[in-house]
Amino acid sequence: MKKRVKVIKVVVCLLLLATFLGVSSYAAIEVKKYAVHDRERKNPPVITPAEQFGQPPSDAIVLFDGTDLSEWASDRSDVEAKWNIIENKYMEVPTKAGGIHTKKEFGNCQLHIEWRTPTGLDPKITDQKRSNSGVSFMDRYEVQVLDSYTNDNYKTNRTYADGQAAAIYGQNPPMVNACRKAGEWQNYDISFLRPLFDEEGKCIRKARITVIHNGVVVHNNLEIEGTTSHKRKARYGSPHERGRIRLQDHGNPMCFRNIWIRELPEQPYLIQD
Repeated sequence: MKKRVKVIKVVVCLLLLATFLGVSSYAAIEVKKYAVHDRERKNPPVITPAEQFGQPPSDAIVLFDGTDLSEWASDRSDVEAKWNIIENKYMEVPTKAGGIHTKKEFGNCQLHIEWRTPTGLDPKITDQKRSNSGVSFMDRYEVQVLDSYTNDNYKTNRTYADGQAAAIYGQNPPMVNACRKAGEWQNYDISFLRPLFDEEGKCIRKARITVIHNGVVVHNNLEIEGTTSHKRKARYGSPHERGRIRLQDHGNPMCFRNIWIRELPEQPYLIQD
């Protein structure tokens, strides 16, 4: 009898612990369950959309509007970003300036960024040397930037598929190549969902990403296999909840403009069974 009571106590304790952990993990997002079409359910907050496509909505954080780099720092000891601002319109990477990153950290987010590769490159310069850069999320997950335009099915401008423009670098090529010619402005609209880790540091939900390149979906809710690496299979390392957005310097005079970001919440399924 005493043994049975002891077992019951252990079970009750475990149930209480599970309940506590469950409540704690969802407390921040105030999870409730609703009936279908429940009129007690709160309507979403109202924002003002942009008047022109590609411009930031009212709830966006503007990271660069052409006028200053106050939202950015250099990868070299976190000093102020040293990239050049041209005509109060766009930034350009000067020689040996190093990469830059946002001063703020982000988790789930929507990012809009416009970029341009330089003209006048020798046609013999191909592969990863042809205007290389990248956009990284959480300091870890890179969407490649590169001059991957081709009008001859890659005969004269080819690199490895998981390293061309819009690839999740070292992991997944884009579904299609939607690149414009060098010198023409291009854009990425990216929705990023951060990974989740358990108490032991194990990844229990991989990061996911949707990438729209020049209006074309090239990754659709794709699982990211882990931290971007060169010549090494991606894997998840230590747990992380937030991180910086980074723009890389690979020694090419790349240009960027109109960069904004929206922080996104988790979206649990809240309809009752």
